[in-house]
Amino acid sequence: MASQMIREWAGINSFAPATQTKLLELLGKLKQENVNSLTVLVMGKGGVGKSSTVNSLLGERAVPISPFQSEGTRPLMFSRSRAGFTLNVIDTPGLIEGGYVSGMALNNIKSFLLNKTIDVLLYVDRLDAYRVDNLDKEVVKAITYSFGKGIWNRALVVLTHAQLSPPDGYAYEGFVSKRSEALLKIVRLGAGLKKQDAQALTIPVVLVENSGRCNKNENDEKVLPNGTAWISHLVQTMTEVILNGSKSIHVDKKLIEGPNPNDKGKLLIPLLLAIQYFCVIKPIERAITSDIAKESRPSWEMRDSGAAGRKF
Repeated sequence: MASQMIREWAGINSFAPATQTKLLELLGKLKQENVNSLTVLVMGKGGVGKSSTVNSLLGERAVPISPFQSEGTRPLMFSRSRAGFTLNVIDTPGLIEGGYVSGMALNNIKSFLLNKTIDVLLYVDRLDAYRVDNLDKEVVKAITYSFGKGIWNRALVVLTHAQLSPPDGYAYEGFVSKRSEALLKIVRLGAGLKKQDAQALTIPVVLVENSGRCNKNENDEKVLPNGTAWISHLVQTMTEVILNGSKSIHVDKKLIEGPNPNDKGKLLIPLLLAIQYFCVIKPIERAITSDIAKESRPSWEMRDSGAAGRKF
């Protein structure tokens, strides 16, 4: 069962003082915009670091993680409160099973999210995955089909395992750029965005390193090889997405179930009835009227009438 009890966000105290200060500043910025709560949905394939990212964001081991334990099959929500602000983070099961998108996992996620509002989507993958394939596209399509294209206006691409040494011939920033562009291209294709929409949509990419081997700067903040303090950078980017003017995604029954296929032709019914009336019923009526007119006189009368009209 998902944990929905709101607890004090004690995990924030585990961050370096500099990180704490930045996070509280960002939460204050949201409150100034009348945003007093934030619901973050974390999705992606299995084994990419979704649960680890949830733990890093909360500053606590909220989700038990073991390399010898399979992922859970149901979402979990963790709610934390600090300084009048509530942070809800939803961890979800991996969307792939047996080489295909798992319908069961997707249905569990949608059912769990019913009547909830998604403020930010973290679409998680690994930086050290060197290729993208059709399976990545299918995952994006499944997310889009479930929550609509608008979900990508509220999305970040989060790349884990960012404390890496790039392959030979690549500088760190160059490798990150190449990997990011490849994944963003798949997101645009999988989401079915039109060219003009894809060009207008900017999905930010954020790097994270959840392992204990992450380097630290002089302020004791966890930093990436490029020097970015990634925890505060992740929250800052989430804040920018929230304040970009797009709408949060409210998950109602209509969104989950999709359009009713029985409704597709309802607007055409009056037109079809009109066509049927003028093209089928009317000609039949005229034919029947004509037949009745002919049959209303006895055959002998019609014969005599015809004979009288002949001249001898």
